[in-house]
Amino acid sequence: MKLRTKLTLLFTVITASIVLVFGISIYLVAKENREREFFSLLEKEAITKINLFLDAEVDTQTLQNIYRSNREVLNEVEVAIFNKDFKLIYHDAVDIDFVKETPEMLQEVLVDENISFYQENWQVIGLLYTYGDQNYIVTAAAYDEYGYTKLSNLFYTLLFAFGISIVVIFISGLYISKQAFDPLKAMSEKAKIISATNLDLRLNSKDNEDELSELANTFNDMLNRLETSFDAQKDFVSNISHELRTPLASMVTELELAISSENHKIEYLDVISNTLSDAKKLVRLSNSLLDFAKASYDPSEIAFKPVRMDEVLLDARQELLHHNPDYTIDIHFDMQWLSESTDDHISVYGNAYLLQVALLNLLENGCKYSKEKSCKVTISGEQHAAQRNIALQVQDVGIGISKKDLPHIFSPFYRGKNKSFADGNGIGMSLTKKIIHLHKGKISVKSKKNRGTTFKVEIPSL
Repeated sequence: MKLRTKLTLLFTVITASIVLVFGISIYLVAKENREREFFSLLEKEAITKINLFLDAEVDTQTLQNIYRSNREVLNEVEVAIFNKDFKLIYHDAVDIDFVKETPEMLQEVLVDENISFYQENWQVIGLLYTYGDQNYIVTAAAYDEYGYTKLSNLFYTLLFAFGISIVVIFISGLYISKQAFDPLKAMSEKAKIISATNLDLRLNSKDNEDELSELANTFNDMLNRLETSFDAQKDFVSNISHELRTPLASMVTELELAISSENHKIEYLDVISNTLSDAKKLVRLSNSLLDFAKASYDPSEIAFKPVRMDEVLLDARQELLHHNPDYTIDIHFDMQWLSESTDDHISVYGNAYLLQVALLNLLENGCKYSKEKSCKVTISGEQHAAQRNIALQVQDVGIGISKKDLPHIFSPFYRGKNKSFADGNGIGMSLTKKIIHLHKGKISVKSKKNRGTTFKVEIPSL
């Protein structure tokens, strides 16, 4: 069953239930009012009849004739009058006598002064009436044919109206659901034709702030992210292909020349050296790509635990110097912060390997683009509102970054004008930024041409 049909049926059931409760309430109130009004009418008729009998002294025969005459055209009230000794002194029609008063009933009237009850469908009242210094017991009974007829007409009217209302409610529900779901149907039809080849298509969205517009805008935002992701993936694959093709082509060329000619040992060594250099480039590229992929994982899939940033920094420095003995890296600790800090202040919740990769990239960049092959690292603490951060600054006095290249240095595979100064594949900085963001930190850079560059990393501490 379609959602539209379900909602229509649900709307019909709920609304019909409300109408049904409303109709039942009207019927019950009308029924109670009929009963109360007829009991009141019986009381008035009883008092009128006893006043005619006692006060006006209308004779019994005349009152009985009036009763019998009225009974032929309407449901006349049957009245009986007893004295305090329960002796009948007047009755409209003894031969009919529907009520059949008993001593127990008369005693109850004498005690309670006013009673009312049903006898089959007849309503009966009994009341104590005082005239002069004498007490009389009066009973009155009648069948409210007019009231029951009105009540029956009301019942069938409400039943008919309820049936009509169900039809009207159902049709209204269909119309309302159609108006509500037509935009969704249009969105569904549009979404079906969107594929990887036409991600530029978008759902139609109105400028109002209703839920459907919000859904369309959310879906369009998702398509924007997907389109950006697809474009980035295409660029990524294209850049990887380019980066892989260059060293592979160089290796193939070197090896083909070596095979096709008879070279001396020293020339073969040169070929092997060049090929090894290209192979190392491929290894660095593949390692960078693996790290980039790992940093792109869902954070819930990466092992995080408390990590001391000073130890990660020292490990990154040792790793870099092991492969590049000619590099110089000076580390400066904020001694006041260090002396006042606990292990939690110096630690972050993160992945030690990825943090080491990020710092290794920053240290390598600082040394690689400096003529002295050196950089300076400062580690300290910063307080931002209620959040404590660990701050690291990597500063070099190198060639710097141009204003044109500065906004793009965190883009994958981007190489600026300084690419001729040192080898690289353009992944390091984008990988570093991804790792820092993965640890809920931030990275910024300042640089002046031929004056040097300073990277600043801030990561929340424990």
